Amino acid sequence: MKRFLVRYRNSKFRRFIRKHGKYAPLLFFIGGFLFDVLTLGRIDRTYDLVMLCLHMTNLSITLYLYNLADDGTWKNTFLESCEEYFPLAIQFFFGALSSAYVIYFSRSVSLSKTVSFFLILMVLLVANEFLKQRISNKYLQFSVYFFLSFTFFAFMIPVVTTKMSPQVFFISGFISLCCTLALIILIYVMSPSTRREIHIGKLLSIIISIYAFINLFYYFRLIPPVPLALDEGIVAHYVEKIGDTYTVAYEKNDTFIFWRDHRTKFIFKPNENVYIFSSVFAPTDLKKSILHRWKWFNEESLEWELVEDIGYEIKGGRDDGFRGYTYKNNIWPGQWKVEVITTEELVLGVIDFEISIDENLEPVNLVERKF
Repeated sequence: MKRFLVRYRNSKFRRFIRKHGKYAPLLFFIGGFLFDVLTLGRIDRTYDLVMLCLHMTNLSITLYLYNLADDGTWKNTFLESCEEYFPLAIQFFFGALSSAYVIYFSRSVSLSKTVSFFLILMVLLVANEFLKQRISNKYLQFSVYFFLSFTFFAFMIPVVTTKMSPQVFFISGFISLCCTLALIILIYVMSPSTRREIHIGKLLSIIISIYAFINLFYYFRLIPPVPLALDEGIVAHYVEKIGDTYTVAYEKNDTFIFWRDHRTKFIFKPNENVYIFSSVFAPTDLKKSILHRWKWFNEESLEWELVEDIGYEIKGGRDDGFRGYTYKNNIWPGQWKVEVITTEELVLGVIDFEISIDENLEPVNLVERKF
């Protein structure tokens, strides 16, 4: 053991960490983020479930070890030699758990619902620069932990129970709240230095406020319906299902517009149909009702008017999502959009297009694609 400790103290890795200590936490945060970006695929895959559980478990354990280190709890033990790496491990797990949300929802054709998390992620990165002395700001440390814990359980419980509803979301948040409060109280009781640094009432009020804030966002439908994700959303001239294959004919976008496959300028001819094809990913065995909410923009009132809700059932488990479509033939010119939503009106994505009615015009760059 003594020989090992000598080799450890003289290791290149340790010298590198000490030399670049100012930037090491940020590098480990980004490293954790990139690790999951490169390895995670779908939320109900065994590997993904195991890795996310390991990230959450290891983060909780490392937070416990780190917050007791200042009290000399690990003195004269093997853990004493690892103390300077605790904050780096915390940053790694912060980054890894943060990336899970982005990975599972960046697949959607609508980026609007992931923008809020990207903003939160940027706040985490900026806050990382202010976490002086090994992320010793315990108020921020546990606030970030609770946010990531809430996200973790919001993913995990619907996958395990194969049920998704507002009640499941609130239960997931409550479990996360209880786990976070239990960890905080355990550390507070075990660590005299923590008791000196924080006011327990203030910390608990911050955590409960975050809990209420997230639930408020969910109530006003500002949080996407985890763990569903919109894989494809296309406005099409024709959709046909033969066997297990959907053939979709649509006007393909220019190559440089990589974020959307179809043209938003839709050439419509009288007596034809306008189709909306969507593919929604859901974990295995999860069943859910999905609506296509057709809306038209009234230029006189400058408001979006609801035209019709058309729904269908989806079942999870397919890698490329559960496919379905709706269509309308009673269409008039103007700006249209179809919101892909759950029955609780949580938005999975939005498909925008503009209807142009002209018998002399032909569809531009019409292609057929099989799903």
